[in-house]
Amino acid sequence: MGVFKMAWRNVWRSRRRSLVTVAAMTVALFVEIHHTSLIDGYVAGAERNILDLEMGDVQIFAQGYRDDPSLYAMIGDEEEIIAALRTRGFGASARLLGAGLAAAGDTSAGVMLRGIDVDRDARVSAVGRHVLEGRWLDPGDPRGIVVGRKLARTLAVGPGDEVVMLTQGADGSMANDLYIVRGVLKSIGEGVDRAGVYMTEAAFRDLLVMPRGVHQIVVRRPAGMDLEAATAVVRDLAPDLDVESWTQLMPTLSSMFESLRGVMATVYFIIFMAVGIVILNAMLMSVFERIREFGVLKALGTGPGGVMKLILAESMIQTVLAVAAGCLLSIPSIWYLSVKGIDMGKIGGLSIYGIAWDPVLRFAVHASTYLGPVVALVAIVGIAVLYPALKAALIRPVEAMHHH
Repeated sequence: MGVFKMAWRNVWRSRRRSLVTVAAMTVALFVEIHHTSLIDGYVAGAERNILDLEMGDVQIFAQGYRDDPSLYAMIGDEEEIIAALRTRGFGASARLLGAGLAAAGDTSAGVMLRGIDVDRDARVSAVGRHVLEGRWLDPGDPRGIVVGRKLARTLAVGPGDEVVMLTQGADGSMANDLYIVRGVLKSIGEGVDRAGVYMTEAAFRDLLVMPRGVHQIVVRRPAGMDLEAATAVVRDLAPDLDVESWTQLMPTLSSMFESLRGVMATVYFIIFMAVGIVILNAMLMSVFERIREFGVLKALGTGPGGVMKLILAESMIQTVLAVAAGCLLSIPSIWYLSVKGIDMGKIGGLSIYGIAWDPVLRFAVHASTYLGPVVALVAIVGIAVLYPALKAALIRPVEAMHHH
């Protein structure tokens, strides 16, 4: 207890230097807490957007479909697979995929058709909640379609307008029909925005003459299950099909998220190294100014270990003050940024590799948001103060008391 009392007095003997040191640590910790929260929020938001709107956690295709998308490369036993997945706690919904030509007035555009079971798809995808104008699909309205934002602009259509759909049916016949636009989507992704057309499963089968089979099954894993483990379970349930996780379907994006975490560690290192230099300089100055004092302490019987404990206690006191100040100061701003976020839509919105993202950037807050920066700060302080503490501990009493 005497060591900490003496350390506390020593800290405030040079008030200005101590305040500068504590302030440097506080600012570094404050910045790193926000930086950690920003990166975690960015990655979590991007992943959530990708999984909810486009990919799901895992996708199932017929063998060879992804290499050569064909109307005839279908999954024939989708109901058995979906039932098996549901018994294991997974969410799953089948989709039908095709291409065609949409025309409205004098304008036409190539489109990607997506036939879905509206009720099932709502359990694995949030697309139905991202309607900009009009309404989402209704199983009771087989002539209703929902189109991408840019496609609606290209065709100059909106809710209530007519669109002629032209394509080739699975039986080789020319398929065409008239549909009514029920809704226009918000920005989902480059592909959907420019060419996406959603219709009910029944309407798709009727248009393309496909009485059975599907092209894709979108799967969502149970809460808490690791992605790799979930993918392995799905592969076991569909051994003859092509099963891929979203990270395998989008490896570039997955690598980008990992790189962001690497960048976070690099920024940690740079900022805290700068803080370490400040601490090292401050503690060295403190040691040089107190050489005679340390000499007297050693002459009175204080060993090298006691001197080291004193220096380490002083740095610990300053670190605790900085941690308390940094955490307390960050709480209001982190709360605001996690709840309200930053509206990036005012500067044009965000997209990641062609996939649109929620324009409101929200920070993430969990235990590691604070724990990681605090542990890093304590580690850097411990390393930085080691040399001054050793120097003070090894001072010879006679030389120290004659030091000027």
